[in-house]
Amino acid sequence: MNDHWVTKKQILNLLQHDEYLSGEQIAQQIGLSRTAINNHVMQLAEYGVDIFSVKGKGYKLSNPLPLFDETKLISKIENRCFYFDEIKSTNAFMLQHADELKNGDICIAEYQSAGRGRRGRFWVSPYGHHVYASLFWRLNQGMGAAMGLSLVVGCSIVKTLQEYGVENLGLKWPNDIYKDNKKLAGILIELSGHSIDECNLVIGFGINMSMSDKHAEDIDQPWNDLSTLGEMPNKTDLLIDLHQQLKKDLSLFEAEGLAPFISQWEQHDLFINKKVDLIMSPKSISGVYRGIDEQGAVLLDIDGTVSAHVGGEISLRPQ
Repeated sequence: MNDHWVTKKQILNLLQHDEYLSGEQIAQQIGLSRTAINNHVMQLAEYGVDIFSVKGKGYKLSNPLPLFDETKLISKIENRCFYFDEIKSTNAFMLQHADELKNGDICIAEYQSAGRGRRGRFWVSPYGHHVYASLFWRLNQGMGAAMGLSLVVGCSIVKTLQEYGVENLGLKWPNDIYKDNKKLAGILIELSGHSIDECNLVIGFGINMSMSDKHAEDIDQPWNDLSTLGEMPNKTDLLIDLHQQLKKDLSLFEAEGLAPFISQWEQHDLFINKKVDLIMSPKSISGVYRGIDEQGAVLLDIDGTVSAHVGGEISLRPQ
């Protein structure tokens, strides 16, 4: 860990979101000057940490800031676990080192400076507020065997969240998880060194834990997070359990394909039997969404004729 993150984490561990702490109190406990504390607070703001500063009162977090326990992550995750306070992109890191990795190896970060979603969209990645991770998996059957994989990952995330008491979850084909009809999590799967016999996959995922109003301004769609629950899940425990669930489900997917997951997908499918636009740049087609087939393709009913489509992005057609 870089020295400056050691100090910044000491400051963050002292700050709360429900009461102010003076700069003098922080300085005394950490052993730095008030000027140094102020400089670190300003730098944390540049990393997306929303800290209120009031003259005469001090500092407090605008909302809870769940941080990973690095020691626990590395000790509890059986595979190699690469942990970073800051990184450009967990997916990019894993793609760069794909030849050195084994199934289940994972990269976890508190902050991404160049996080991204599907279709090149920017993924808002403020320090500490959410889960940013990428899992490596190698399919020996080649690229064709990866079809439907994002649906399996979505099911894994939903199942794990449900075990933590998260309710009203839904799935949107092909890679989004919703809570109360607002986006909670997303998946980005990228391929590396694929061939007929072997395909390297990097499975990136992000889960909103505690979104501040400041960060919400950068999001162009309805969103949700886990901070409104009676008790927000421990981020470290959640990721450890999700890692285990992903490995279990990916092994099953390799052995049996998508079939074992279809019933779970259908149970949480947000758009079943609804009118949708299937957007496939630069065009789109409209119809009634009838779910997925055993390969993970969208089944679209157009005037009574049902056809399967792979690729694209589903969105509800405006009424």
